[in-house]
Amino acid sequence: MEFNTSLLHAGIDRKERHGATLPPIYQSSAFEQETAEGLEKIFENKAPGYCYTRVGNPTITSFENRITKLEGGMASVACASGMAALFNALMNILQSGDEIISSASLYGGTIDLFQDLKAFGIKTNYVTNNDWNQIEAAFNDHTRVVFAETIGNPCLDVTDVEKLAEVAHAHGVPLVIDNTTATAYLYQPLKHGADIVVNSSSKYINGSSNSISGVLTDSGKFKWDKEKYPGLSDYVKFGPMAYIAKLRNGFFRNTGACLSPQNAFLNQIGLETLGLRMERQCNNAVELAAFFEEQYPDFQVNYPGLTSSRWHEIAERQFEKGYGGILTIRVGSREKTFALINNLTIAYKLSNIGDVRTLVIHPASTISLHSTEAQREDAGVFEDLIRISVGIEDIEDLKADFAQAIETISK
Repeated sequence: MEFNTSLLHAGIDRKERHGATLPPIYQSSAFEQETAEGLEKIFENKAPGYCYTRVGNPTITSFENRITKLEGGMASVACASGMAALFNALMNILQSGDEIISSASLYGGTIDLFQDLKAFGIKTNYVTNNDWNQIEAAFNDHTRVVFAETIGNPCLDVTDVEKLAEVAHAHGVPLVIDNTTATAYLYQPLKHGADIVVNSSSKYINGSSNSISGVLTDSGKFKWDKEKYPGLSDYVKFGPMAYIAKLRNGFFRNTGACLSPQNAFLNQIGLETLGLRMERQCNNAVELAAFFEEQYPDFQVNYPGLTSSRWHEIAERQFEKGYGGILTIRVGSREKTFALINNLTIAYKLSNIGDVRTLVIHPASTISLHSTEAQREDAGVFEDLIRISVGIEDIEDLKADFAQAIETISK
């Protein structure tokens, strides 16, 4: 199936007994079994079935199956948030003394999480994205995972996923990719060497800012070394399902950051229009970026779709359908940044991305507030920077809105 067809039909069980096109919301915390023996087998993981929504729920399973098909993976696990999905993805394989190699150009919340992992004895070594000499030098006997974002948020640097996967695999460690900003519409990392992909499905997958959620998908292709990853030693017998089997039997179940059935349902509604929305948002973003570059030469415009971008060559080679729905502009000072934001009439001032509406934010005072000055610079965050998550509005209205705000602050 092509992309938009697969959004509607791939991973769908059309045997729903009443013929509903969307699965019902199983708003139940627990599920009865016909016999005590049957319930015992489910708890022992010897039989399929549902016992408790913290562990699994039919509505959530439906969402997970659709994401698995979308990403081209082996299996998915949906969580209460994107951060919960990332935490589960990493902690399923890490233990005290292990180290992460990560791109330094990360979303501020991820940097905060890596800081918290220090308390567990897990160290993160930051490297410049696509700097292969620096990345090679960062590996040591304690390295257990490589992490990057397909498109950095808000740096908008583009990771060469295939090359990074080759480097990680040469050292016997998996590559985990956060694909939230690119989405599977632009790129499917698992088909290009990544081993685990994480999405904050609160963003483009949902599309309407009506639910918080995250989902991780395993390719099932990485060969887990029992000595390097002792926590997986009891699960390698499951072959391609080893990683997911361990996660469902341990960290995911026991930490309890499960997705709610209601939010899984809302995500499936949003998922069906992901391709249509992304096409429009990518088109709007490239046109808005070109508008800023042409009309306001004093601004620094950052968007992978512009030939002026440092990452345009990789983006051009890696993406076929567009360059994403996010761009940034630097306007000269913090004061001008706040004034421009406050004078916009269409764009919403909030911290999400991927909404059908255009959203603007000052990252330095919000999503990167707890980062150090060096971490902000590595992530492309400056005091005069505005991040714009472009929506599906008519582009002429967006141009006019930004033009009037710029004219107002110029006066």
